Amino acid sequence: MKYVEHDEFAQRRRRLMDAMEPGAIALVPGAALQRRNRDIDFAFRQDSDLLYLCGFDEPDALLVLMPERSQGEVILFCRDRDARAEQWDGGICGPERVAERYGVDDGFPIDDLDDILPGLLEGRRRIYLTMGEYPAFDRRLLGYVATIRSREASGAMPPGEFVSLKQVLHEQRLIKSSAEIDLMRQAADISALAHTRAMRNCRSGMTESQLEAELIYEFMRGGARHCAYPSIVGSGANGCVLHYTDNSSTLENGDLVLIDAGCEYQHYAADITRTFPVSGVFSAAQRALYDIVLAANAAAIAQCRPGASFNAPHDAAIKAMVEGLLTLGLLQGSAAEVIESGAYMQFCPHKSCHWLGLDVHDVGDYRLADDWRSLQPGMVLTVEPGLYIAADASIYGNNEYSKAAEATLQNSRGTGIRIEDDVLITDTGCEVLSHRVPKTADAIEALMRAS
Repeated sequence: MKYVEHDEFAQRRRRLMDAMEPGAIALVPGAALQRRNRDIDFAFRQDSDLLYLCGFDEPDALLVLMPERSQGEVILFCRDRDARAEQWDGGICGPERVAERYGVDDGFPIDDLDDILPGLLEGRRRIYLTMGEYPAFDRRLLGYVATIRSREASGAMPPGEFVSLKQVLHEQRLIKSSAEIDLMRQAADISALAHTRAMRNCRSGMTESQLEAELIYEFMRGGARHCAYPSIVGSGANGCVLHYTDNSSTLENGDLVLIDAGCEYQHYAADITRTFPVSGVFSAAQRALYDIVLAANAAAIAQCRPGASFNAPHDAAIKAMVEGLLTLGLLQGSAAEVIESGAYMQFCPHKSCHWLGLDVHDVGDYRLADDWRSLQPGMVLTVEPGLYIAADASIYGNNEYSKAAEATLQNSRGTGIRIEDDVLITDTGCEVLSHRVPKTADAIEALMRAS
């Protein structure tokens, strides 16, 4: 099994502390258990920032980084061991074992936070924190600072400034290490097998949730216990709902089914979308639209290289889809006019890219100042152009469009198509991590025909 070594966690913490201002302290709260209903909790998922810095995967934790502290720079607050709780819910690391298991300098009980943290804060000039993520902790922290300030006349030295941790840490997370890339390749490979399994086992009369079960089976079979996000399995008009997750309709021949799904492997996400015919064969109208999205996907990936603007893949995808829709007559005028007016957005309403990593919509700014940032080796992003012909869609432009265009529109209402890949920026161009999933119409039909 692939995993991140303790040495890499230490290097990440060192890099973060080296980027902090002198005399600072960084606070990284962990996630808590969330109640689902009555006495049942949701499955626990640790805060991604804390995972990135130490890999600790239990609820109710706080990581404290204090550069140049002689007694130890890295402290982890966590739950005390409790024999009865461990009997019911499994093992607890406990503060006495975190140094050995997670490479930190010291551990303290989270129940002692009120007694210990104010003393650690005193004398530190700045507090690095991602404000707003955990409001209860923010309020608690402000109380600590207020208490220290109330003792200034007696010589207490309260922190004088709060600094956004994300400006440093989230930029660091944006560039993936070789270990992270290996984990993301594995997540993409497992997810690719799941999408391929869904294509092979798709049959008319199944429900969308039954097809979803094929995905989950393959995720778990591959060692991925959880989905990276709720799986979208939308057949027919459901494919036009961008975040459709009801997954309750029955698959019917003649419809396309759009699957947007990815596993989470060792906390790293995959995010893949494929669209294919329930029957295993695209109609002429479906193939015409599908090939437009496929061309947009290829055009976007061609822009994924070092030095290119983050928005370049999106711009290339939109240009390709607009040109295709103009050819079909669903848009009228010139490509430049349509793009300038935004008329294409009734068919192409979303951006084509986002960062990917520990979070499916991963951290990191898309712009630096007023400009789109440049892509760099180690960044991972999705490429996901989509084309959706809603039930009430209309042809943009003058009213002198052809009967063929009108027929295309009528035959395509309620059609949603998205093709999404996970793309790593390399030194020389890019690597498509999700390349193992069939993508051309011919390859999809061949796979489904052989099943």
